[in-house]
Amino acid sequence: MRLPIVALSLLVAASGLTACEKQTKAPFEQGVCMHVIEQKDGTLKFNPVAQKVPSIELCAAELEGMRIRFVRLGSPNRELTGAYQGKFIFVQKEGIYLGDTYEGARFMSLVRTGDGRLAVPGAIRSAQ
Repeated sequence: MRLPIVALSLLVAASGLTACEKQTKAPFEQGVCMHVIEQKDGTLKFNPVAQKVPSIELCAAELEGMRIRFVRLGSPNRELTGAYQGKFIFVQKEGIYLGDTYEGARFMSLVRTGDGRLAVPGAIRSAQ
């Protein structure tokens, strides 16, 4: 009888702790692709990169192009963060990840091919 009560109290305590965790959401602006910069004080600054962008994939492509231009100019930073219509876009060396919050879970959207291009996961099959 005590075990279910203890388990329930632990579950309530754990869910209470996750509710206190900081969850930064991206702004929702229709069709606006933004570059996100983390400030020294920990706040986020959202800079518009492109207007009238029809999809999150095209926003990710804009951010990837921006990342490549930065690298060509000598930037040591190989990763970039963006936002599009309430979602965060994380451009990393493995590919493009999406997340609902800045601190939360990230889900793969596009992967890098052997030559560095971006593709939908599973779209390119290896030759056997």
